[in-house]
Amino acid sequence: MLTLAGKPLAVPILQGGMGVGVSLGGLAGAVAACGGMGCISTADAGYSAENPLVLTLAHGLSEAHTVHIAMTQFAEEVNEKTDGRVQVKIFPNGQLGSENENLEQLQAGVIAMTKVSAPGLATYNEAYNAFGLPYIFNDTEDFYHVMDSQEMQDFFLSTGDDGFVTLTYYTSGARSFYTKDKAIRTPADLKGLKIRVQDMKSQTDMMNYLGGIPVAMSYGDVYTSLQTGIIDGTENNETALTTGKHSEVCKVYSVDQHAMIPDVLIMSEKVWKQISPEDQEIILEAAHNSTEAHKVMWDTAIEEAVKEAQETMGVEFVYDVDKEAFREATQPMIEAYEEQYPGVKTLMDTIEAAREGE
Repeated sequence: MLTLAGKPLAVPILQGGMGVGVSLGGLAGAVAACGGMGCISTADAGYSAENPLVLTLAHGLSEAHTVHIAMTQFAEEVNEKTDGRVQVKIFPNGQLGSENENLEQLQAGVIAMTKVSAPGLATYNEAYNAFGLPYIFNDTEDFYHVMDSQEMQDFFLSTGDDGFVTLTYYTSGARSFYTKDKAIRTPADLKGLKIRVQDMKSQTDMMNYLGGIPVAMSYGDVYTSLQTGIIDGTENNETALTTGKHSEVCKVYSVDQHAMIPDVLIMSEKVWKQISPEDQEIILEAAHNSTEAHKVMWDTAIEEAVKEAQETMGVEFVYDVDKEAFREATQPMIEAYEEQYPGVKTLMDTIEAAREGE
């Protein structure tokens, strides 16, 4: 949602089945005055502290989630450093719809920004399929090194023709397998097991390559499915054991770290081009700072989750996992994706270039 103070236009958005009036302002006039896209400075951008540009950021996380807290910091810093010219209004908890709906709203110009899981952008840019592939990062240090690189920043800002630009990323940790009572040390241990995966092609493909039986379902259905035996196990980061209470059922967490799938904060390209270069720089800096703050919050959350799961829920963490066997089993999958999606190959080359640029 974009608003410039004054001349509000009521636009209905479905929220929980109810029509909600959302204020849209006169941004179109600013675009017309500019003669199209991206030719404005702060002085003639058409917005000011008295007449601010208000950007709606919609997402599905709770206000207690570390990513929401980081995005709140981002919004506060943007407001402060632009002297109130640009203001970010956050709608958490899925108030404006699901992740897919928020993406559609962003493309339609109804909202300005959203937070999504990176592979969800593959619908608009096939390169984002790469972020759902297994073992594209060696470890957490490698993940941060690559994601913070200039090469990745250039990629993030290169997707304007697809309707969006990525401002920054937030880690969602490393995903590993956990079951009721069986350690998963090699791919052979997954044979015949029904494992819940996210409803993404890359995740069901990964499970097929590893020899397990993929069961795609929403996160909210996992706990009951584990209890009733619909699935034998699932995969996620360590916080799911505690916040999702999965450790009440699953007592063995095998640290294979097969995927590191980032969340990304994106902005509509049409909106981005109406922001002055000075304010674009402020927004990017604030986004980067929020990512750095989130790393600290995330590390603390993981440490607390592991401690709670071990000490109060009796979860065994298995570290003697043959990661190389998992990598070998899924390497043909990565090669198949690179062949099927040229954009994936390009992004994988970008990742390697960032890695070599140490």
